[in-house]
Amino acid sequence: MIQRSVCRSCHGGCGALVYVENGKVVKVKGDLDSPISRGYMCVKGLKSHEIANHPDRLKVPLKRIGERGQNKWAEISWEAALDEIAGKISELKSSFGPETIAIGQGTGRHHYMHVVRFANALGTPNWYEPGLAQCFIPRITVSHLTYGGFVVGDYYGSVKPKCILFWAHNPLVTSADGELAPAVMRALHGQCETISVDPRRTETGKRCKLWLPLRPGTDAALALAMINHIIKQNLYDSDFIEHYTVGFIELKDHVSKYTTAWAKGITQVAAKDIEKAAEIYASVKPGILDWGLGLEQNSNSLQTVRAVAILRAITGNLDVPGGDILGMNILKSYPVLKDKLPTESSQKRIGAEEFKLLSGWRAYMPSAHIPGLFKAIDKGIPYRVRALLLFGNNPLLTVSNPQRTLSALRRLDLLVATDLFMTPSALQADYVLPAAFWPEINHVSGMPLVVENYVYAQRALTSYYSARQDEWIIDELSKRLSLPSQDMSYMDIFNHQLGNIGKGFEELAEKGAYCPPHEYYKYRFRTPSKKVELYSSVLKRMGYAPLPDYVEPPESPVSTPELLNDYPYVLITGGRCREFFHSEHRQIKGLRERHPDPLVELHPETAKAAGVADGDRVKISTPRGEIRMRAKVTVDIAPKVISVEHGWWFPEDIFPTLAPDEDSFFRSNANVLTADTPPYDPAFGSYRLRGLLCSIKKA
Repeated sequence: MIQRSVCRSCHGGCGALVYVENGKVVKVKGDLDSPISRGYMCVKGLKSHEIANHPDRLKVPLKRIGERGQNKWAEISWEAALDEIAGKISELKSSFGPETIAIGQGTGRHHYMHVVRFANALGTPNWYEPGLAQCFIPRITVSHLTYGGFVVGDYYGSVKPKCILFWAHNPLVTSADGELAPAVMRALHGQCETISVDPRRTETGKRCKLWLPLRPGTDAALALAMINHIIKQNLYDSDFIEHYTVGFIELKDHVSKYTTAWAKGITQVAAKDIEKAAEIYASVKPGILDWGLGLEQNSNSLQTVRAVAILRAITGNLDVPGGDILGMNILKSYPVLKDKLPTESSQKRIGAEEFKLLSGWRAYMPSAHIPGLFKAIDKGIPYRVRALLLFGNNPLLTVSNPQRTLSALRRLDLLVATDLFMTPSALQADYVLPAAFWPEINHVSGMPLVVENYVYAQRALTSYYSARQDEWIIDELSKRLSLPSQDMSYMDIFNHQLGNIGKGFEELAEKGAYCPPHEYYKYRFRTPSKKVELYSSVLKRMGYAPLPDYVEPPESPVSTPELLNDYPYVLITGGRCREFFHSEHRQIKGLRERHPDPLVELHPETAKAAGVADGDRVKISTPRGEIRMRAKVTVDIAPKVISVEHGWWFPEDIFPTLAPDEDSFFRSNANVLTADTPPYDPAFGSYRLRGLLCSIKKA
């Protein structure tokens, strides 16, 4: 049997053909008829049958019978597990309040909105996802503040972009959120001017004609200088600015001091290259500005993202064919039951008072501040969080300061982990529940995320032992807890969402995808002024700067020169590869053989100075800790910059033993090096994963 579906081995969404024999997935290949991916599939997707049938997958619910982390379990039925978990949640909620129960989930999961719905129905304001302030929420929020809606690159229309500026983004590897690598590759095959802004010459950057290897953490300086140069050279779109923007005069005056010569001293990018990039992007139209999470992983994320967002507006590259387009928003909004969360509960959200755009009422998707949440678990400040429910989330690998995270997890009264495999975080749990993999779920999704320009549905094709879909688990807990959401199942919600297109779940799943023609030139800017706000009236009212500024990273060669003797290089974390998705898939033989070791990239000049050769085992250190990786010496990284891969752990150190070595959680864990301490971004609470100081030496 061959069934059409959508791959979710990451959060991309490539069309898939799933080959099923005797109830098992035996092969997955790209679907040539997919209107988006057109037959493309990365190696993760092609190895989906290995993931689905892996012998180490969780098969039945487990209950802890030893100490946390000892890997001692008893099998338990679904009925008993859900009854016991619901009973403990109910007891904690009535004794200590719903805010003492937190919920965490992984990035880009199919159950994302269902988790938010569950949190609101339960009455807890304290849910989180490891990205949020570090990934995507600043870009979504700033887009809404500036344009009144989120935008994505128009890689799918009949008009191809003539210029693409990739800023802190590597879509040829990440394929994030429905903005897929094959669409980007098709655009790059045409007559297209291409620019990469990144300390690394990534897989995407290698295909670009101009590379700006800036010092990590200085993106705002580069963007402000580009804005200044575009305005000084009269390269801005005067018609668009006159009719569709507010605040241009204030912006022009504000950026006059941010010259390319000033930016050169900060970013270490030549002034002539900054000017060339600005002139190409402003003059060659239509143009896409394809941005990524590297802009958000610093303590000035709001204003960094704002500065880059303004570049789109002053060049008129908004909502035009081949440019950055506002969404069609085909699906009805997911009913997250925001009205069920009492006001007094939302005021108790950790971070609500400090970080208004992450945790306050004005936030796009109000959530808890992660460093504050784990402090509340570990130290009881401002109150003790006593329970944590994890859905596809591995915080020991994906949250900064993993040693503190481990301490916090072991202090919980209740920890429940739902996942495909036993993970370092799941090892600490009281209950571990087996989750369904993507060929085993029903789902409806609008892509790219937030804009929803096309919609697909996928049907559960197989099952694996007693693994269950996360949404089903949430619905079953909701029934046992008598929550307001219990009368509407996740399948009911999917049919509700599809109401605007006149198709039910079964009909759309049979067809696969709904892709209507895109509507351009909508220019429906849902801001207070109904125009693009170069000068943000909302930010001014909230007490934040209405125009972006540059702030030097708090740990850098400039801010902390006293550290340079011991830590002479600048660190970036978060390096991705096609084989893995964050901390997932390290136990898959066909993927691990392709990428067996965690890699750290460094320039030949740095390698020579540090006495390191390509392939050496090395130690990377910051003031916070030390990890070990294998060196990759390459000219495709700026001198003085060190880049480490993210999400590494070693499943082979867990399953053979009942006493897993904690070193396997930490020895190559990039977050041992990062900082979860202040200063945070004042609006989002973003903490520092890039632009930190480090050293490297042969192990």
